[in-house]
Amino acid sequence: MSKDEDIDDKKMPLLDHLIELRNRLMWSVGAIVVAFAVCYHFSPEIYNFLTRPLADALAGKEGRRMIFTDLTEAFFTYLKVAFWAAVMLSFPIVASQIWMFVAPGLYKNERKAFLPFLFATPVLFVLGASLVYYFIFPLAWRFFLSFENPGAPGDLPIQLEAKVNEYLSLVMTLIFAFGLAFQMPVLLTLLARVGILSAAQLAKGRRYAIVGIFVFAAVVTPPDVISQVGLAIPMIALYEISILAAKLAERQRRKNEEAEEAEDAVAPPGSGGAA
Repeated sequence: MSKDEDIDDKKMPLLDHLIELRNRLMWSVGAIVVAFAVCYHFSPEIYNFLTRPLADALAGKEGRRMIFTDLTEAFFTYLKVAFWAAVMLSFPIVASQIWMFVAPGLYKNERKAFLPFLFATPVLFVLGASLVYYFIFPLAWRFFLSFENPGAPGDLPIQLEAKVNEYLSLVMTLIFAFGLAFQMPVLLTLLARVGILSAAQLAKGRRYAIVGIFVFAAVVTPPDVISQVGLAIPMIALYEISILAAKLAERQRRKNEEAEEAEDAVAPPGSGGAA
């Protein structure tokens, strides 16, 4: 069987491709809209979930609250929270629509190569989001709250009055940043599988990667050591895992190339030509 016959997708006119793309986009947008309606209905519960780390850090302190200083701030914050949760919830459907549009144009071995990454992406994102929510937030919030000062008699105290919009924007940004950072093994392994990067290059550039990881962590996290180190250390570990995954990807690519060469060698002369 020739390599061209491995593609399931038949040649389609450009208009048919555009129609297919439109259908996939409609399904994706529809999934987000439905998820948004559901998430907006449960937006108070989502709000409580996102503010739970701060509530735990403030436990035992009377009269603590969240504030908003603009009349429409709370309303638009709930909309933002609902949309953020809707994107998270509908991501598997959106990813499946992207896959259904792209997969027919791939060779069979390419589809097999991409499928594991399709499943690994949401798993790694959830791991990153769980790390920041259950480990980084409690430590970072207690660190920042340690700067509160009740003040001596006659002095003005320093006390947190967190704004709803600013707090939730920070929390959602950090969850997204940690989830995105945990996609590094997927990206590097894919680059190694297609031959753009090699495990040797990744190992050789380890020192530069560590510096880049700390710079990335400093940019996307609050200016405290806990958050920066809490993101940088897992990313360094993921980089090392990426090197091992790249070695496996290179080994698999060589096996596939050897199998194709062997198949071409045993094919009878003229079998791939036109009748």
